[in-house]
Amino acid sequence: MALRSGVTRVVALAGGVGGAKLVEGLAACLPGGALTVIGNTGDDFRHYGLHVSPDLDTLMYTLAGIAHPINGWGIADDTRQMLSMLARYGEETWFGLGDRDLATNILRTHWLAQGAPLSAVTQRLCARLGIATRLLPMTDDPLATVVYTLEHGRLAFQEYFVRYRWQPTVQRLVYEGAETARPAEGVLAALEAAEAIIICPSNPLLSIEPILQVRAIRQAIMVRRAPCLAVSPIIAGAALKGPTVKLMTELGLRADVAGVAEYYGGLIDALVVDHADGDVRIPQRRFVTDIRMMTPADRRRLAEEVLLMIGDLA
Repeated sequence: MALRSGVTRVVALAGGVGGAKLVEGLAACLPGGALTVIGNTGDDFRHYGLHVSPDLDTLMYTLAGIAHPINGWGIADDTRQMLSMLARYGEETWFGLGDRDLATNILRTHWLAQGAPLSAVTQRLCARLGIATRLLPMTDDPLATVVYTLEHGRLAFQEYFVRYRWQPTVQRLVYEGAETARPAEGVLAALEAAEAIIICPSNPLLSIEPILQVRAIRQAIMVRRAPCLAVSPIIAGAALKGPTVKLMTELGLRADVAGVAEYYGGLIDALVVDHADGDVRIPQRRFVTDIRMMTPADRRRLAEEVLLMIGDLA
């Protein structure tokens, strides 16, 4: 199907479980070397001295076929004996880092301490997991999503998202470090060479906006020659997963498919929506299909359809 679309160089912007599902589908139906994924690092943080990259790891584990089949994050059949021992020592264990997942973060931290940039570390981890798809962090520089809430004031992203299960009322988001963050090695070259840019059905504010906050990335997409298409993370006013609708409402944004189209604005040429939103009116071109990805077959089917839509745009 990808070859029928005529598109063989694709860049996907992704973060979180929804983004990883579509990336898995794209990787399954594109030729080898055709797909580059730019992953969100706005939720990276230090945990007991370790550099943890939750979105990069979700993408990496999904592409490697080892992601937890229910959660979508973490590693399948992982154990948590380390967390149990931390709890025995009286430590809080709100961040569920599995034992095998711990190995990833130990290596990442070790290689970063030796002077390797995050992009090189990610490439090395992917290679050792046998991943053919090119996965790039958006930046090698620090860029952190910070959440200001009514109940707790300033929260680091993982405190908001994991510790408090995204229940606090959000007053504003700040992307600290965005002013000086530069695209990671290979990001701009991939965007310039792309025949298609796909914004995955990730949270626009928490997963995609941190990528776009790297000014040179946003500019590269705005002046692109290739078509740019987004897949909605919302169906009939409900989020496919996570706090998308709640967050958009709290920040005074329209929290539906039309709101997603408005948020991305001129950055995208088209938006893919579910049949439940087939009558929505948006300024961009609208494609309608089943956007739920319950199974690997769903992911590949949607990816194939998205590639054909991109071919239609081109």
